[in-house]
Amino acid sequence: MEDASDSCFEVVTMEKSGAEQPSASSERRAPDAPFSASSETASPVTNENYSTLLELRNSEWEEQTSQNSVLSENTASGTVTGSMIEDDEALRRTRPNFNETIQSEKLHLDQGHFPGTAVQQDYHMPDVITVRIQTDSDSFQDVVVKIERPTYHKPFLGGFKNRITGLEFHNAGSQTIPKKRPDKGIQLFCRETQTVFEKNKPQQTRNTTSTQMTKIGLYVSNMTDKLISPGKYLTAEEYHKRRLEAVIVLQTYFRRWHAINVVQNLREEKRLRLAWEAQEELRRKKEKEEKLRREHERRLNPKTKEDFELLYHALELWRQEETERINRTLTGAERKAAFCGLLEQEAQLIASIGRHKLNADEENQQKAILHFLDKCAQPKRWKAYDGKITEMDTQYTLRARELFEIYRSISMNDIPKDERIDVLLTLRHTVKEHECKLTREIVELIDREVDLMSREVKECNLEGLRKRICTLFLQYIKTPKFNPEVARILKVPPDPLKLYKNVNFCHSCENYLPSTEFPVPANSRTIGRCRLCCKLDNEGRHREAFLKYRLILENLRKSEAGYQDDAKIVFLVQHQDLQYLMENIWGCQSALSACSDLYDLVMVRWDKQHEWSPWNTILLTKDEADAHLKLGNLQKAYEAAFIHRIKHKHIRAKNYFAQIPAMTSFLHRSDNQANANEFLIATPIPTGTKT
Repeated sequence: MEDASDSCFEVVTMEKSGAEQPSASSERRAPDAPFSASSETASPVTNENYSTLLELRNSEWEEQTSQNSVLSENTASGTVTGSMIEDDEALRRTRPNFNETIQSEKLHLDQGHFPGTAVQQDYHMPDVITVRIQTDSDSFQDVVVKIERPTYHKPFLGGFKNRITGLEFHNAGSQTIPKKRPDKGIQLFCRETQTVFEKNKPQQTRNTTSTQMTKIGLYVSNMTDKLISPGKYLTAEEYHKRRLEAVIVLQTYFRRWHAINVVQNLREEKRLRLAWEAQEELRRKKEKEEKLRREHERRLNPKTKEDFELLYHALELWRQEETERINRTLTGAERKAAFCGLLEQEAQLIASIGRHKLNADEENQQKAILHFLDKCAQPKRWKAYDGKITEMDTQYTLRARELFEIYRSISMNDIPKDERIDVLLTLRHTVKEHECKLTREIVELIDREVDLMSREVKECNLEGLRKRICTLFLQYIKTPKFNPEVARILKVPPDPLKLYKNVNFCHSCENYLPSTEFPVPANSRTIGRCRLCCKLDNEGRHREAFLKYRLILENLRKSEAGYQDDAKIVFLVQHQDLQYLMENIWGCQSALSACSDLYDLVMVRWDKQHEWSPWNTILLTKDEADAHLKLGNLQKAYEAAFIHRIKHKHIRAKNYFAQIPAMTSFLHRSDNQANANEFLIATPIPTGTKT
């Protein structure tokens, strides 16, 4: 017989590649008798109405049937489908093109029914067989069965063995081809799971014991016996009462432990709070001392415009105090003499401030020149997508860097004579690359200095000559023909036609200056005096200090830029407008604590959902501002009287800035937004309506 893995029918007695080897003790049956199923397996094909006969029409099978050697196959289970034919000729015609299949369970060959029958060992199952089916008591029909060879190896499903005969019986599996699921175009994942149901059930095992008592003929010692007397009976009410008392005791100890922890936590929080307050107080004290020290240092050694502004402001405060003192204490000729003495002292102080200013201007001018040349020598920089900065040097930046190094070398003092000569020769070689009047003059001055140095002339006598060389070489560097990189930094463009753009006339100094040199307040309707004339007028008349207001305005602009909501009003307001807002509307003090230290005051948004404006601001200290910006609902955080006072200040600021043409559009926009908010608050919104 053929291996079971190669056909849809299998005969199994010994496990030898799934095929059975028939034994000599097989029981003989009639050739025409129908195949019967074994007791171990049942065939769904064979039922009470008819039996299945397998007839093989090849020559080998006819020879075996003539020799009374009939194979009996037990049908395990299966389903037969096919087509009926009338005769053998139709079978021969339709056998090659017959497409229907017969799917059947494995047939089991029981050798016990065929004693003495020899089965051919090398038999191979054909591709097509004929099965005769009894449809009635005297009628039969032939069905063509096409054998389908499985394309997969059938698994071993176990079995059993007869101890007496030694035969092995294998469990047969279904040979039906698995039906493929239709492709839905969606990737599906399947996973088999196996859940174990566990159940815990207590069980008490039996333990058989026995007792032995003293009786006639048996003595049992009672030395180890104990006398047990019944105790006091405890009722359910007493039991629950005792449990309640125990629970109360436990709760008492637990609450005590919890109270101790709460007190310890509060004590620790208090300690940390006091330590933080002490640290903050120390920090504020150090900051105040550092601020006073810096102000004192700036007054002793002024270097910037703000420093001299503070000096003139302090001079004006001193003059006002002395004037008030003289008017209060002196009269007549003594008063006039005191005023004359005050005027002389004021003139001496102004002269002293002027000398400091000249020294500071000279030092600042040298720093400005070095900063200008260093800016020209900087390489090109740009930021990549990953945040890294890329630098690139061009031939123009390299040229500017070379000139910058030469200028820094020739402007140094107290260098050895040999190094000075080397620097001058390098400068001479550099400027001789271009032939013009300026370069010839520089070369002539260099030769003169080298000649004087060779004659041992003193250093103090060469200072004028060296300054002339530095000045001419700086002029050489600022020429775009010799230094192309300087063209993009010069304030005066090389093209004269560009001078006619953005140039305004100052009626005070009668100079034509670029528009950047004119301070334009928000309430200004015309372009007035330039910055230099305004500074001179302030030093000669009012002597006001705007440094504190500039710092407040810079901090305000930085905080507004951090919101990233396209704020515009804060960049239109100048320090003069902010000064009026703080002095005349807010009184230069915090709205909460009335702190009047301008260095500690900041302006923030009143309603942080809208951009800053003079009618949407509040003046607070730095700590108060941080706490204010964390509030979510202002109506709940502040009292009604405080909110009314702030709104009144906003109305005053709006009335003042309404006169400024640049603020008109922002006022209309804020009014429309406020009206819309009031409408949303006052109008009830129906249920299910989206706003």
